[in-house]
Amino acid sequence: MCTHCTRRDFLAASTVSGIALATGHLAAAAAASSSAPAASAAAADSKVRICALIAGKPGERSWAPAEAEITAARDRLAQAEKNLGNVEFVVGQANNAEETVQLLDKAGPDVPVLVISADIFGPTKVMPTIFDQRRPAALFQLPVVGGHDWCLVKPWREEGHRITLFNSTDYNELERAAALLRVVPLLRRSRVLVSPPFKGTPESYAPDKVKERLGVELVQIPDGRYDEVMANVDAAAAEAEAKTWLDEAESIVEPAREDVLKAARASLTLDQLIAENRADGLCVGTCMGWLNRGFPCLGFSRLNDRGIPAACDGDTDCVLTMLMFQHALNRAGFLGNAAGVDTSKNAFHLSHCSAPLRMEGPESPRSPYLLRRHAEVRGGAVTEVHYRIGQKVTFTKLVHLDTLLMFTGKIIEVPEVPKGQERGCRTEIVAEVNDAEKLLDNWGGGALGASAKDYYASLHRVAYYGDHTRTIRHLAHLTGMKVVEEV
Repeated sequence: MCTHCTRRDFLAASTVSGIALATGHLAAAAAASSSAPAASAAAADSKVRICALIAGKPGERSWAPAEAEITAARDRLAQAEKNLGNVEFVVGQANNAEETVQLLDKAGPDVPVLVISADIFGPTKVMPTIFDQRRPAALFQLPVVGGHDWCLVKPWREEGHRITLFNSTDYNELERAAALLRVVPLLRRSRVLVSPPFKGTPESYAPDKVKERLGVELVQIPDGRYDEVMANVDAAAAEAEAKTWLDEAESIVEPAREDVLKAARASLTLDQLIAENRADGLCVGTCMGWLNRGFPCLGFSRLNDRGIPAACDGDTDCVLTMLMFQHALNRAGFLGNAAGVDTSKNAFHLSHCSAPLRMEGPESPRSPYLLRRHAEVRGGAVTEVHYRIGQKVTFTKLVHLDTLLMFTGKIIEVPEVPKGQERGCRTEIVAEVNDAEKLLDNWGGGALGASAKDYYASLHRVAYYGDHTRTIRHLAHLTGMKVVEEV
């Protein structure tokens, strides 16, 4: 059995044998012993700092917020610190370049900046200094009284500066801005555990390019380590994990208890690998070769539910997408195959076998699920998750490390596959979109280039509960990326 088998290669093989994890050009992380999951590297570090810079002098005059309005903004920042949990604001006021430098120095190198306009030309006086230090910035400006500098954001952006705009009377937007600003430093702290073969656009699995562009470190699973960990999984822990999956399922359709137990052992193996490598995400290209010892699909679902993005099929485009959105939204995404576009229903189909249960965060209610056998290899244990009918969803993916694809839809059907009928992957959503014909014609939006011919680079998308088109645009502005709407 080849160690670099794809899904289709695996299905074409006549036998399944045990394999060692593939080696590659990534540096392997040093293995350490630990029996319980540890906090991820990004979570374990200190809070990320954000410089909250009040630009200008507030007062009771035309084109300036009143002191009470700036006080309200300060109060909302304090609340945002509590709500977000992993953010610390360094708050100060600046009215010129010298004062700006002093505040930025106090905040620390590379700290992103949330600028709150307190005067008609307040931002203009501080932004050049922020741009000189190449810091990502968000500008919060109250309409009417906040001044005119919002007009300059687009020209600043066109000059290559990483800045986004929140022009609103809603002080809750300050927390939203902070949640997105934190993504940049959190990515620089992040480590993703990987196992080849890799799929997606080639930049996404080049460690040096990923590190340079996003700051994320790709760490390869040491050769043979998966087998070593699985051989030492605690039997009682595996029994308890299997019992949870069995007890919480709406129904157990095909799998035998032994299939679920083997999947539970694989899940605990992945937990151990994440813990000992202090990783924030996982991307596995050899999953089809692991199936005879226990399907890892339940493990992928569990990791995503816990806030650790886990992607199968070696799709590094998607795991980096999921990592960005985990940091921004604290939500799991459903990575799936684009199973088709139905022009008669104006609908898009997305399906896979490793769907998360908690789509609205680690503390959110889980979606109902059935335990099924894998549809393609006719064995093992995977979930068939029944997502919420009527739910608005956003489909997205980062490609070439520089472009975010996106479109939205509404779930109109979650098919239940009858026992004995094997068709596609187990969890499927059918989402009504704005224009199915356009989606067919504009798939990839021209952003994939030569990678459009790569099966997985073109095929996969990640679905999120909610309409996150504004979030995607803000993230693109803060990271210097492009946005391409497929519909």
